[in-house]
Amino acid sequence: MPSGVNRISAKLLTMTTDQPPVPNRDAAIVAHDGWQYQLPPGGDALARPVLLTVPHAGRDYPAPLLAQARVDATVLRLLEDRFVDALVRPLVIQGYAAMLATRARAYIDLNRAPDDLDRSMIAGLWNGPVQPGAGTRGGLGLFPRRLAGHGELWRGPMDAADAAARIATLHRPWHDCIGSTLAAMHDRHGFAVLIDIHSMPSLPRNRTGPTPTIVLGDGRGRTAADVMVHAAAAELSAHGLTVGRNQPYAGGYTIRHHADPSRHIYAIQIEWDRALYLDADGRVVDAAVARLSAALHSMAMAMERLAATMAVRGLAAE
Repeated sequence: MPSGVNRISAKLLTMTTDQPPVPNRDAAIVAHDGWQYQLPPGGDALARPVLLTVPHAGRDYPAPLLAQARVDATVLRLLEDRFVDALVRPLVIQGYAAMLATRARAYIDLNRAPDDLDRSMIAGLWNGPVQPGAGTRGGLGLFPRRLAGHGELWRGPMDAADAAARIATLHRPWHDCIGSTLAAMHDRHGFAVLIDIHSMPSLPRNRTGPTPTIVLGDGRGRTAADVMVHAAAAELSAHGLTVGRNQPYAGGYTIRHHADPSRHIYAIQIEWDRALYLDADGRVVDAAVARLSAALHSMAMAMERLAATMAVRGLAAE
């Protein structure tokens, strides 16, 4: 159980000014180093057996990080899932717990495994494991290295102590909290659902059918029951959205690490086309956020209902 989750008063703490506003002041925010735990009114993180996570919408760029960059901050912001956290905040008021990264993805990518890194980015002795994946080889590992069209992001490698500290003080506590929250939800309700929330640029036009504006990832069938993913897609479609599955985003480290369908702990990743809720200048469109938040709420409720049914019947992700 996350420390203090059920003891915090329902008082909204001060937020940084670059974040979209919380819909009202009945939510509570527990601030951590680089992330927030947002609690629903009443302060009970376990009231609903659904946890929402947003790992890539952070907009905090520490001065030492910017000093290391060889590109402008506007380039580093291209790594963000810009303002996708705006879609989540209304659901906190409706009873869901949420974890939102506030530290920028350029600092550390919370949707990568802690060993999914480029060893050449680290200067000095490194005692940790190194298992670079395809994303790392493309420049987008635990510590993002380069972006297409912009090249290398940093002036040189980071100190090994700095890299270890980023993992120890942000990545590890973030995932420990996800794990303990899901375990506590499971203990109370008999099941738990994780929805990991991202945004994406508009996909290339699909020549064989409608182009998805939403992509649901379930690790190609490994992190959620098939019927649950179909139900989630149906709810989103009912809100006028075009839904794809696992292409080109099948889900990252977060859902693969935390899902355990055999124990009724399910996880799904959702990618929202940014054009759905941002205008041409990258600003949040309030009416669009309200519509998409309603769609997300419907999807979360459908997944919760199905997970409850499967837990009662003793079914797994078959």
